[in-house]
Amino acid sequence: MEGITTLQQAIVHFSDFENCRALMMKLRWPDGKVACPRCGSEKVSYLAKARVWKCYSDHKTPKFSLKTGTIFEDSPLGLDKWLSALWLLVNCKNGISSCEIARDLGVTQKTAWFMAHRLRRAMQSGGGPLSGEVEVDETFIGGKARNMHSAKRREKITGTGGKDKEIVFGMVERGGKVRASHVSTRGKKELQAEIRENIEAGAAIFSDELKSYDGLDADYQHAVINHAVEYVNGNVHTNTMENFWSLLKRGLHGTYISVEPFHLFRYIDEQAFRYNNRKDMNDADRFTLALSQVAGKLLTYAGLTGKTMEMADGPQPPPAEPRWEPF
Repeated sequence: MEGITTLQQAIVHFSDFENCRALMMKLRWPDGKVACPRCGSEKVSYLAKARVWKCYSDHKTPKFSLKTGTIFEDSPLGLDKWLSALWLLVNCKNGISSCEIARDLGVTQKTAWFMAHRLRRAMQSGGGPLSGEVEVDETFIGGKARNMHSAKRREKITGTGGKDKEIVFGMVERGGKVRASHVSTRGKKELQAEIRENIEAGAAIFSDELKSYDGLDADYQHAVINHAVEYVNGNVHTNTMENFWSLLKRGLHGTYISVEPFHLFRYIDEQAFRYNNRKDMNDADRFTLALSQVAGKLLTYAGLTGKTMEMADGPQPPPAEPRWEPF
């Protein structure tokens, strides 16, 4: 990847399969020893014409490719299209829609939509607990009433405030990383469970006056800002978290426009990946990091659309076809 800094250079570079193979091999098998993704055996040989390896251990499917065991598995698309799509997704600040990917790569919108969700799966990442000074906050995600037809508004908006909207809870370490997730309620039990799971005991926590945060003082240094009075009081504020919400909503409202609730966590993971790797990485570094995380994260179309319960990476959707109207 040396010398590659732009999308144009990346497209030209990955148009050669050997360049794709060299990069994928370096990231999947950094010690240079190719191992079968099904059994782990290193007794393999490369079949250059077929562009696959053959494993000599005893199992039913001895042949495997660079895609086997990754988010790319069973895809008829070449790695040149996959890697170009990944470059776009990790480096477009507000995301990139499936329609844009379809036009850029010459595939159908349905294919591009599936590709983007598979790539978001690779952008999911964990990490150790947050520490130091951590801001916590929650926000509502949903269709804006002013953009809806009156009939649709009556159907979708049945209350005020956050009613009929989705809730996203976030935690950000000042000067560090953000964690955000789709939650079912703003209740004390659920929010504090998220906090205790992701924030190191003894850390300084800054929140608004929501009653669900009461009781954190026993394990954390908890300071509250009353937004009815002020937004900043010295070091006490949640403005860093508000900045992340603005980026997330800019992508959801401006780029993706219509997001199904049971897919929402994927778009949150996508934005969190870009936010967490925005400062010390250039476009090529973010691309390489995401590509290093593609193994072991297969997502099938049946699992994505709820036809089977294969979604180990997030909430289980209802067993139905995806809807496309705004929620």
